[in-house]
Amino acid sequence: MTNTTAYTDLETFTHRELFVKIWRSPRRVFRYMHQRGIDDFVQTLLLLAGIFNAFDRAIEKNLGDSMSLLSVIGFSVFGGALLGWISYYLYAALLSWTGKWIGGRSSSKELVRVLAYGMLPAITALVFLILQIAIYGEAVFQEDLDLTKGSSFDKVIYYTSVFCEIVLSIWSFVLILIGISEVQNVGLFEAFLNLILPIFIVLLPILLISVLYSAIL
Repeated sequence: MTNTTAYTDLETFTHRELFVKIWRSPRRVFRYMHQRGIDDFVQTLLLLAGIFNAFDRAIEKNLGDSMSLLSVIGFSVFGGALLGWISYYLYAALLSWTGKWIGGRSSSKELVRVLAYGMLPAITALVFLILQIAIYGEAVFQEDLDLTKGSSFDKVIYYTSVFCEIVLSIWSFVLILIGISEVQNVGLFEAFLNLILPIFIVLLPILLISVLYSAIL
């Protein structure tokens, strides 16, 4: 079969189908986007993914202890969108570079596409974060979150939303793993290595500098 024939026989998806079918048929969707070079909504998804990550860090760092609710939201929305957008492009560049070590040949642009669409479940989790803020306000971002202040129904909503956030975040990781495997044309294990290698590339120099600094002192 020639490349032209393979391209012609490739199944097609509408924009709506891309967002729906990626949840249960990620490899098919990533293959289609990769071969057709579909980049629609990538920038928007990257911005939203950055916002999600910023809110997640705000909760982890208990920013509500030192900032007002509006400040946390403003920082997460605007700062998260900008810094997240930049960080995803940097990460994609590292994925492209380290991917060559495991036999991958994808460009950073192709990998950014995977990251953007793979984060769709996590982005959806923003809905559940809004529910948490609606119930507990700035306490969501504080260390001493007191769940006893809410009603039993509020507690059910809170714990259910937290559970859904965790599940959606895990599914985003799975989608990205499958997407990397597809566009790099490698197995899932190699794709996993590709995902973690950039982390070591960044952390190793920091660790070495820390060790040398401690030795000098």
